[in-house]
Amino acid sequence: MATTNWNLDSAHSEVTFKVKHLVISTVSGQFKQFSSAVSTEGDDFTQAQIKFDIDTNSIDTGMEMRDNHLRGDDFFNAEAFPTLQFVSTGVRSLGGSDYAIDGNLTVRDVTKPITLKAEFGGIAVDPYGQTKAGFEVEGKINRQEFNLTWNALTEAGGAVVSDEVKFQANVQYVKG
Repeated sequence: MATTNWNLDSAHSEVTFKVKHLVISTVSGQFKQFSSAVSTEGDDFTQAQIKFDIDTNSIDTGMEMRDNHLRGDDFFNAEAFPTLQFVSTGVRSLGGSDYAIDGNLTVRDVTKPITLKAEFGGIAVDPYGQTKAGFEVEGKINRQEFNLTWNALTEAGGAVVSDEVKFQANVQYVKG
């Protein structure tokens, strides 16, 4: 079977994240610049090879001072480590439209295996004749494991920023 290449349709994709602040509320943000490519055998995504890159300088939480702190050495150190990267090592069907995507996530100078949950939205042809595939992908990491270790304590001794970071990518690919 022939290899099919799929390129990210960035106009119809987004990458967001959430983290608890002061253990009482959630702060959300997004990355505005990212790229991805997928190779499949035909249209079968269970054999997909996936690469996803995120520009750490493109972080946006709606607050410039916080974004600058996140770009700095306390967190991403975007100058030294401009890209977060995920490279798949396998895709497993969980039944129906649900999949598990195993792979290696690199943040800063740390690469660790993670598993993402994915829901396959299907394949459709748009009004311009382009074949597109859509996915909702989610996961979570412990930021401490990726050298994102900055924190401060509240007066009561609680953490200002939770260790758990949840993220979601709603992505659409164009068959190339």
